[in-house]
Amino acid sequence: MIISVSQCRSHLEEEVTVQGWLVHKRSSGRIRFLVLRDGSGILQAVVIKNQVKPEVLQDFDKLTQESALSLTGILHDEPRAPGGVELELSDMSVLHISQEYPLSPKEHGIAFLMEHRHLWLRSSRQQAILKIRHELSRAIRDFLDGQGFVELDAPILTPAACEGTSTLFSTDYFEQGKAYLSQSGQLYMEAGAMALGRVYCFGPTFRAEKSKTRRHLTEFWMVEPEIAFAVLDELMVWAEQLITFSIGRVLENRREELKILEREAAFLENIKTPFPRLSYTEALQLLEKKGVQVPFGDDLGGDD
Repeated sequence: MIISVSQCRSHLEEEVTVQGWLVHKRSSGRIRFLVLRDGSGILQAVVIKNQVKPEVLQDFDKLTQESALSLTGILHDEPRAPGGVELELSDMSVLHISQEYPLSPKEHGIAFLMEHRHLWLRSSRQQAILKIRHELSRAIRDFLDGQGFVELDAPILTPAACEGTSTLFSTDYFEQGKAYLSQSGQLYMEAGAMALGRVYCFGPTFRAEKSKTRRHLTEFWMVEPEIAFAVLDELMVWAEQLITFSIGRVLENRREELKILEREAAFLENIKTPFPRLSYTEALQLLEKKGVQVPFGDDLGGDD
């Protein structure tokens, strides 16, 4: 029976097969250890010299980090192992021996990591970020769908800007001239709200803005709800509910990933409605009292 690492706890004392990639290996006399990951979790396998075929031990010596393996054995409860479960290996099939892996536990520069982005994704930190992002995306859709919103897909290629022509990526659109990568689905959602009442789009948007700060992205995903007949106070309540619902789902399902990222769950648990309300003028006055210089014009950038 082939299972994922995340299912191992439900199959204790059963013989199973788990497939994945080698994180690392080590030896201790007659006993050898393999640590495998498959995207759903990490599993330790123990290899006992006299309980496996000689070919398994020969293959063990050839293994390199990120080699693809299929491990078969019996699962046991083992509190000292990652995830609290250990596989007592009976057989191993080597699916692929990896070439020398360029990433190591030491610190690497961002430029190096981005050049190896396809491999960097395999690190625990990057996986945690992607799983939390997935949880947030799912929570946003679940909340809006549950409140009677209809998701509409706004075009990615659009004929005009919705916020200013200086930030558009342009491309030739056959004989009809220029088309532009969308800055926002706002105009389409406004039309949709007039038909369906509550709508939203959730997809990629693009801004042709060069910047040296982390507050500017040329490409990002954005959720844009539109509600017919809503006033500002009502919209603020909707925003509060969406935020707290999404945070709640992350706390419910992704606490382990928060630990990997060294994020304090207690901070997120304290985010509750209603949020404090300040007018724009009151916010500026408060910042001024604290001695914070408020940027204006181009220093804000984008929608800031």
